[in-house]
Amino acid sequence: PEGLTPTTAGEELAETARRVEAEILASEGRVLGHDAELEGALRVSTFGMVFQVFTGVFASFVERFPNVELTVEDSSEPVSLLRREADVAIRLGNSPAEHLVGRRVARMEFGVYAARSLAERVGADAPLGAYPWLHWDDRATSRWLEDWLATHAPGAPVAMRCSSYAVMHAAVGAGIGVHFLPCHEADARSDLVDLGHRLTDEARDLWVLTLPSLRGNRRVRAFMDHAY
Repeated sequence: PEGLTPTTAGEELAETARRVEAEILASEGRVLGHDAELEGALRVSTFGMVFQVFTGVFASFVERFPNVELTVEDSSEPVSLLRREADVAIRLGNSPAEHLVGRRVARMEFGVYAARSLAERVGADAPLGAYPWLHWDDRATSRWLEDWLATHAPGAPVAMRCSSYAVMHAAVGAGIGVHFLPCHEADARSDLVDLGHRLTDEARDLWVLTLPSLRGNRRVRAFMDHAY
């Protein structure tokens, strides 16, 4: 009643078909990328942390496709692609929604970073509890951070609370306090110091996603291929 159950050979064939489809879509996307006439509106939903890390992807897309009217929405809240609140969603997670299709473009890990000036002031061998910390606004759900600090940085003073990642990011760079940043971006900055504590269990895949019905859209396909 539930349909056919594939044999081992059938599973292998299906996996091959999925791989071939992905290659075909990628090839078509590259061909579309040469189309100087590619134009029209494209709305991409992401959030500040991801945009900070992958600003170069957006910059090169705008340069490559100057006639595409790109709108980037900064929101960590879920968006409905079905209601066309966005054409493409860039999200963190190890299991994207089943009704969406897309590609995993990166694996994001997080570590504790301090401005080099702050690390020199506190001392290279100082424990994490000796550093001033940045914390989330007390209206946010951050119990996990409270527990992590109690274990790894007991007694750490809270220098400032933030309600957005943009403020948190700027505050770390300014030496106001320390916090978790994406390793991919922070390791490339000479003004930041890795304090040696990684959130390995909290690492997340980064996905570029859209609706099956939209993946044939030329602008959507061009962006997803470019991001990949």
